[in-house]
Amino acid sequence: MGSTRRELLAAAATGIVLGSRAAAAAADVDRWQLPAKGKVERIELVEIPMLDGIMLRGRLWLPADPAARPAPVVLEYIPYRTRDAYSAADDHWGDVLASHGIAFARIDIRGTGDSDGLLHDEYLASEQDDAVEIIAWLAAQSWCNGAVGMRGISWGGFSTLQTAMRNPPALKAIMPMACSDRRYTDDAHYVGGCLGMTNFKWGANFKAVMAAPPDPAMVGAKWQAMWRERLEASPPIIARWTQHRSEDAYWRHGSLRFDYGAIQCPTYIVGGWADAYVHSVPRMLEGLSCPRKALVGPWGHTYAWLGGPGPALDWAYEEIRWWSHWLRGAKTGIMDGPALRFYRPDTVPAQSAPGATPGSWGAEHAWPSPYIAKRTYYLTDDGLSPGPGKSTPRTHRSHNVVGLNTPEWVPFGQQEMPGDQRADDALSIVYDSAPLAVDVELLGVPNIRLRLAADRPAAQVAVRLCKVLPDGTSWRIGYGLLDLTHRNGHAAPEPVVPGKAFNIALDLGFLAQRLQAGERLRVAISEGLWPLVWPSPDSPTLTLYPDASAITLPIRAAPLVEPAMPIATVDIAADAGAVKVTMDIDGDAIRVSGVWPDTRRTSANGTILSGFGPNTDASIVRDKPNTCRWTGEKVSRYRRGDWDCSLRVTFAVVESQSSWVVDERIEAFQNGKRVFDRPHRTVIARGV
Repeated sequence: MGSTRRELLAAAATGIVLGSRAAAAAADVDRWQLPAKGKVERIELVEIPMLDGIMLRGRLWLPADPAARPAPVVLEYIPYRTRDAYSAADDHWGDVLASHGIAFARIDIRGTGDSDGLLHDEYLASEQDDAVEIIAWLAAQSWCNGAVGMRGISWGGFSTLQTAMRNPPALKAIMPMACSDRRYTDDAHYVGGCLGMTNFKWGANFKAVMAAPPDPAMVGAKWQAMWRERLEASPPIIARWTQHRSEDAYWRHGSLRFDYGAIQCPTYIVGGWADAYVHSVPRMLEGLSCPRKALVGPWGHTYAWLGGPGPALDWAYEEIRWWSHWLRGAKTGIMDGPALRFYRPDTVPAQSAPGATPGSWGAEHAWPSPYIAKRTYYLTDDGLSPGPGKSTPRTHRSHNVVGLNTPEWVPFGQQEMPGDQRADDALSIVYDSAPLAVDVELLGVPNIRLRLAADRPAAQVAVRLCKVLPDGTSWRIGYGLLDLTHRNGHAAPEPVVPGKAFNIALDLGFLAQRLQAGERLRVAISEGLWPLVWPSPDSPTLTLYPDASAITLPIRAAPLVEPAMPIATVDIAADAGAVKVTMDIDGDAIRVSGVWPDTRRTSANGTILSGFGPNTDASIVRDKPNTCRWTGEKVSRYRRGDWDCSLRVTFAVVESQSSWVVDERIEAFQNGKRVFDRPHRTVIARGV
């Protein structure tokens, strides 16, 4: 499965050239040292007025030594309560950055935490308008040198990209982490056009964020009126997201994918292999024209310095190096290094969980990389073959429950990771390769071409790329999913003509994996993945025409010399995660539940935070897709002295003929007494 001899020789020649560049870059890194640490001045309440009269609130960390001012400032702008729920992370990064001469500002989005106003949805234009005003305000402060950076993970990563698309003059560099450039295809709502359970789980979490109370210590006696306004304004957000079934203007807003030229400031993209958001990393590296680089580690939807799975990184060094270069003009050498640094896993996370993922670090000086050779394998009666061969059409009738070993879009713990796939493989159309004769390194985005027909107007196809070990275990290394009514694009779904064959091309996600000699590759094809996504109606049957189908794999021929990894790794304790996933199978009735423990912790300001969820329950009867039911519950509590508030958010979704029935409910309690209760039912036509 290796590259051709010509490709290997070309890679080797390029490696010699890039190796010398790498040595020079490493020398620059060796010469650069972190600035000396100093004391930090922490400002617990900063108020920033918006042009419409709204006051946004947050906290500041400044270099305490007047000689370190004016200083650049880095902004993080999210809805996650800097005074209590997110205070530990904010305190950590505020102290790290400010102690090394870079101020840090953490501002709560309007309508969240202690900021005035209301939050009606995610990633609104008004949110980005506010961000532009915040950046101008920060740049104008006497303690600031006029240079502002922006960072953030998840929502903060989206917010960073979307604000940079506005190009505020003072924004000089950004660091988006664990986020996406395309909201419809690569956020927590739809997977390949298929309605995802994460849409509802995130909706429950988001409603708890939108309706949480402000802190009386910050906003005074008006906190109750502000809380009531938030509760009253909280929309049936889950239904809204579910009603936008196609990639319309709603989802295109804030999606960098459609205008990479909008971002002009330097961009450092950070992701993790165990996180679904990683798939946008190669697109942004290739699409952006501004100075850019990326790093992908073994972790999931978390920070590089926390890991999970490990190894983690000494991220303070790298981040300060980035901001020092772009916000202070220091010669750190950070842009002389490779475009992409990445972890090369020897196993998938589930194989080695809850411990660290074994592997090593690699680098690519450019993306797309000259070291990646495309190798095509054909679907034949003898399995995956390097050349075409006899291939007999095969059929697959929906079982509605293929996917029990791929339960979660973004896993938050060992039990949510895609485990041994053999049970799902047994219910799928499977093609295996011969055992690998030599070790093989994959890096990039596999693509599969399929010719299919379906016997119903609505159907799905799921493709899992697995590696099969000599002991027979099957581990997912990539996958793709497509609502076949979206076969011609996500903007305008079209019903399938029953029995009529058509061609599709499906990406299986950005991946890196080192395969060992003796292992085999497996392509497993099924109709749907449940409970990851809602099942197709009417249990359709797919017909696969393998003679017109093939998979193309990105094979990496490593350069002779790779740049040294300048960031120190950090060992972290093995952690299986808190969520407990249970599966009950009673004949054809199947139920999958995910339960989080009710946790309690005290923030730095004395607020006692507790709650759980979203706890979820998915049930279905095999071969009866209209029996599918998803439910969930999220509870959040805030208590300090006589201030005692809590929220309970629930959802339930069932199918009724050709519609979804979505029930949402939000309840609020003060001192144990219910003060607000609003249920909402929405009936949504499934359409095509």
